[in-house]
Amino acid sequence: MTYVENIFFVFWPPVSVVMAALLLAWVAKWTAQRSQQGTSGMLYQLANWLIASFAIITIIVLLPLSDDTQGQVLSLLGVVLTAVIALSATTFVANMIAGIMLQASQPFRPGDYIRVNDQFGRVTRRSLVHTQIQTEWRDLTNLPNLILVNNPLTVLHREGTIIFAEISIGYDVTYLRVEELLLVAGKEAKLTEPFVLVHELLDHAVVYRICGFLPEMKNLLSSRSNLRKKVLEQMHGNGVEIVSPSFMNQRALDPTKKVIPGKPVLHDSDKPREDTTAPVEKIFDKAEEAASIEELKQKQDEMRQALKQQRAELKTASDETRSAIQGKIDRLEKQEAWYANLVEQQTKRD
Repeated sequence: MTYVENIFFVFWPPVSVVMAALLLAWVAKWTAQRSQQGTSGMLYQLANWLIASFAIITIIVLLPLSDDTQGQVLSLLGVVLTAVIALSATTFVANMIAGIMLQASQPFRPGDYIRVNDQFGRVTRRSLVHTQIQTEWRDLTNLPNLILVNNPLTVLHREGTIIFAEISIGYDVTYLRVEELLLVAGKEAKLTEPFVLVHELLDHAVVYRICGFLPEMKNLLSSRSNLRKKVLEQMHGNGVEIVSPSFMNQRALDPTKKVIPGKPVLHDSDKPREDTTAPVEKIFDKAEEAASIEELKQKQDEMRQALKQQRAELKTASDETRSAIQGKIDRLEKQEAWYANLVEQQTKRD
């Protein structure tokens, strides 16, 4: 056997393992790009870790080493991996396991509003060790996945949520009057089925909550602000003071004088009142892009499922119905390709 053949037989197995690992990595990337989460998904990152680990261990096993040397190398590798896991168990590994738990349970997806502790924002992306949200100040915050698992996590429903505003009114105003005005404010704020709760009875005032269903989540911040504006309009416009009796007794003013604007907004007919809208597209731009990509991928999956169903029907269809089914398949293929092109363009732009 020649020297070249010896070299070939020695290095061919490890080279084959490297080529197989690269092929598996390419397949994983190709599959991830056609999934809902793309290459930023946690499963794709975990698959890359597993492929790399499998390749390293296999190469060590296939190298032309003696049994003792091979055992020593594998033992050293095990010690190193054990030390790494032990040193980072409270951080990286813990966050990675938490990321796998989040991937399995799917409590939220890109574009959703979430609240954990004092952090609130819209999800832009998820990874194996952290989740990125965009706050109402347009900043990007990375939350370790362990925080999301160990703390109560609130996910605002995509199909709408209940918003509320609190207000404290003195005991000199009946709750029936306050409830009447707050319901008007809720309706003017365009809330669905508004209702009022007597939230708390304090020593100096009653705390009320005006609540209502908000079907459109896109303008969440503006809707909360507009609800508070409507509450101010109704209270001041109808002579109801939003301060506690203790404040009234301590101020150096005429006790009969109300602490409200001289001309309430409700009675200011010279200036038309319009609901203001916060620049949501600017505040949550990254989250909007993530949500858009997520929705496009869902549509693409729906097209693929419909194609799969139509192709299955085509195999058992009669000659009379084959042409109609084939026409549906052609249309679905065009739609699926259109969605795939949009997803690719959005992903590149992101």
